[in-house]
Amino acid sequence: MSERTKLFTAYTFPSGVQLNNRVVMAPMTNFLSNEDGSVSDKEIAYYKRRAEGLGAVITACANVNESGKGFDYEIGAHRDDLIPGLKKLADAIHEQGTKAILQIFHGGRMVPARLVPNQDVLSASAVPALREGSATPRAMTEEEIQQTIVDFGEATRRAIEAGFDGVEIHGANTYLVQQFFSPHSNRRDDQWGGSVEDRMNFPIAVVESVRKAVAKHAKNPFVIGYRFSPEEKEEPGITMDDTLQLVDVLSKQGLDYLHVSLSSFNQGSMRDEGDTKPRITLIQERVGDIIPVMGVGSLHTPDEVEQALSTVPLISLGRELLMEPDWIQKVTEGREEEIRVAMKMKQQEQLVIPEPMWTNINSVPNWFPKDDE
Repeated sequence: MSERTKLFTAYTFPSGVQLNNRVVMAPMTNFLSNEDGSVSDKEIAYYKRRAEGLGAVITACANVNESGKGFDYEIGAHRDDLIPGLKKLADAIHEQGTKAILQIFHGGRMVPARLVPNQDVLSASAVPALREGSATPRAMTEEEIQQTIVDFGEATRRAIEAGFDGVEIHGANTYLVQQFFSPHSNRRDDQWGGSVEDRMNFPIAVVESVRKAVAKHAKNPFVIGYRFSPEEKEEPGITMDDTLQLVDVLSKQGLDYLHVSLSSFNQGSMRDEGDTKPRITLIQERVGDIIPVMGVGSLHTPDEVEQALSTVPLISLGRELLMEPDWIQKVTEGREEEIRVAMKMKQQEQLVIPEPMWTNINSVPNWFPKDDE
């Protein structure tokens, strides 16, 4: 048994849900669900291959309504008929002794128009994303905003009925919850936009809807997490000062953790190259004594994870678990030198990365180091 004391220390969330250790699987899009949003057998196999030994698995994002579908072959949490498939997924993760957390989201202006009803792309305001080919979204009506808030709560109810141990609200990576908080995508002058405080109203309303669903439907302790991106490159865009104000408020909402979405755990500002203090450190110093903070980003080795756990109490691994599904077992058994550090191009079947996920992840330049073995 490895003697890595931080990594293998159990952890109990404020809700009372306990993890066996401090390492969880990060949410990653996998393109493996059926076309109707139901969980597929190959998706279950993919998660089952990676779940053993982890503290928890956070699934790929699941859309809370039809207008929020952001990817082909995405998990859906927007209809009751999807609950049986979600239950199979939660059960498969539980069979490995691991907690299961469903990430719930709405893609907002980042959805492909072809995936949503009437190609009607919605966002906080009619401002397109700054990327080639982005559609100009339609500003959501008050009724649509209120319904979407309800839909986050209903997706949470379905997660509870399916047997998940928690949900993670996806407020990161430029999707709808972040779009309402961002001064770039939110130009509203009603209660949902304007000052940084008013731009928080939608995210906080989503949190409240999720909390109400948990209070009403959960019979056992149930985790509520919130993921966010600390900054945006756009002008105007989310600044670190904005985010520190946001986490001040989020830390008082009865959440179980804040998940900071970063490409590199210790990265500094993306807005100011001279500001090199890690964003994760700023957030931990601000609210870490109030709410657990989870970090992620290019933590490949057990040494790097152990060191990161000196900053925050929880770590999620993404690409590392794609390249090495047995990461946690090899650390547990003292076989760290056997950990795969590159994507083994001839081991697709052993890695259990089905199509179309295999082709998609290997078509992104420089995402993975690759090994022709």
